Amino acid sequence: MASQPSPRRRRRPRRGSLARPVNGGLYRASFLVAALPLLLLAFTVSTPPTLAKPALPGSFDTASTLTLVRDLSTQFPNRIPGSAGALGAASWFSDQLRPYGLTSATESWTQRVPGLGEVPLENLIAVAPGPSQSSEEIVVMAHRDDIGVGPGANDDASGTAALIELARAYAHPQSLVHVQSARTIVFLSTDAGAYGGLGAVHFIRNWPYAHRIVDVIDLDAIAGGGRASIEIGGDRPRSPNASLVATTVARIAEQTGRPPRHVGFLGQLVDLAFPYALYEQGPFVAAGIPAVTITTGGDRPPAPFGDDMAAVDTAKLGQLGAAAQQLLGSLDVPAELPPSSSSFVWVGGGRVVHGWAIELVLVALLLPFAVAIVDLYALCRRHRVPFGPPMRALRTRLLFWLFALVVFTCFRLLGAWPQGPPRPPDPGTAIAGHWPAAALIGLLVVLLAGWLLARRRLAVRRPVRPEEEIAGYVVALGALLVVGLLVVATNPFALLFVLPAFHIWLWLPQIRIARPPVRLLVFVVGLCGPAIVLGSLAWRYGLGFDAPWYLLELVGIGYIKTFAFAIVLAATAAATQLAAIAGGRYAPYPDAAERGPRGPFRELVRVIVLGSRARRRRAATG
Repeated sequence: MASQPSPRRRRRPRRGSLARPVNGGLYRASFLVAALPLLLLAFTVSTPPTLAKPALPGSFDTASTLTLVRDLSTQFPNRIPGSAGALGAASWFSDQLRPYGLTSATESWTQRVPGLGEVPLENLIAVAPGPSQSSEEIVVMAHRDDIGVGPGANDDASGTAALIELARAYAHPQSLVHVQSARTIVFLSTDAGAYGGLGAVHFIRNWPYAHRIVDVIDLDAIAGGGRASIEIGGDRPRSPNASLVATTVARIAEQTGRPPRHVGFLGQLVDLAFPYALYEQGPFVAAGIPAVTITTGGDRPPAPFGDDMAAVDTAKLGQLGAAAQQLLGSLDVPAELPPSSSSFVWVGGGRVVHGWAIELVLVALLLPFAVAIVDLYALCRRHRVPFGPPMRALRTRLLFWLFALVVFTCFRLLGAWPQGPPRPPDPGTAIAGHWPAAALIGLLVVLLAGWLLARRRLAVRRPVRPEEEIAGYVVALGALLVVGLLVVATNPFALLFVLPAFHIWLWLPQIRIARPPVRLLVFVVGLCGPAIVLGSLAWRYGLGFDAPWYLLELVGIGYIKTFAFAIVLAATAAATQLAAIAGGRYAPYPDAAERGPRGPFRELVRVIVLGSRARRRRAATG
């Protein structure tokens, strides 16, 4: 019986061909560039010094503080900014300090608060002056207001009561107790702290001695049942100086028996990549002023429901109040702490990594992607692959997303989105989860109409040749490289969100011959980086399925800047082109012979443009 011929082995596509366009060896070799930044990062790991514990023992009166918590939360349970309860709480705060010789000055202003409208606000400031030769100030602060759902015994009657107890120790020398400070101590009771830290922002902008502030201690919900924690994030990719944080950790650990909780390594990177702070240290850190918040609430303020005296942990109130007093004593010395103008990340064991070293590593990880894109472009040029049609297709997608930005801005100007200062709303307020259904539906309808007009030039009219698909990939990936460079120019930490997509989507041209479900799976996996932002808001801050709307709300009120939003939309345009190719729905921009007849809208625009040109020619010829 004659032997059957063996089946021909399927040959692997040749390197450098359009069937195998990505140069894997060059790509892998480019990662060697990241070795030097990684080495520098290892050498920047350090242990920040901790300031010494005060020589005098603490005298924090827990019983007296608990009485103040009860008085404030029962007399004024509803302290929504601008309400009668808020005005009463302000008078109550001043009355508590007056017997000790401390008078409080009032900063009054009117501001639009999302969900409340225009309301009058008040900050109360009591100053314990230091020696005449000292020009440095320490700010100890807490917000008086609540969101009106519960009496706010923990959030933040506990912080306000502790603030009063700390101020009594620095009262006038004629009082029964007095501590002579080495620096001026400013005791600040803010308004609208539960609505984005508006009181803290106003204080920074209007306090005439803001340039003298060297440290800020914020007390917020310090009597809850949760573990003691500290918050150090800011509204910009900055960190307070590490010695302040290390000293805060040490003073809390001495009182509670265990170090306070703070967000882990990845969470700190996310906070630097997407600066977002709900507590009032955020505006100070963004302004370059070292600040830290002591709380039991965790990443977000505690739930307002059931926030009455039954939920107040007396032991925790005494421990964190005493820790704040000891921390103030450690800071109230003529010691130099570096300013809060840089960033760092805690890596465990009391050690930190400088932020600039992490930025270098992230930028270095962008380089292999850039090298691969340049090599892909050179390959296409060698094979004489035209780039004009895919570039025009990408231009159409960019114009559509620019149209989306313009429409979103118009809706904002018309008042469709919440109005107010560029501050993050408290996730516990109704405005954070209130989807304006009518406005969102109207936005979607307008965008759908715009897409129906744009897609006429992107519809599939014929089979797409392999070189056209490769060109579409290269153009979209090149656009993503430009997006990456813009991210580096604005906030290099934000590369954390885009690098996974860049390095995963780079291989889409390599698997062009795979089945569409495989290509789409690779595309979806690349979305893991952007999903970190939504996951952080949904899980860490308890927003759940309201996270997408909350992000849009941050854009609508201006907390996320328009330029950053435009970068996101540009990346979306490139990503949609990649998705269209991976899903088999891509078509290069058609030439004149392939275009269909103009629709009524385009014909109207053509008539108007041609008529305008004709009038100008007639006017020019006299």
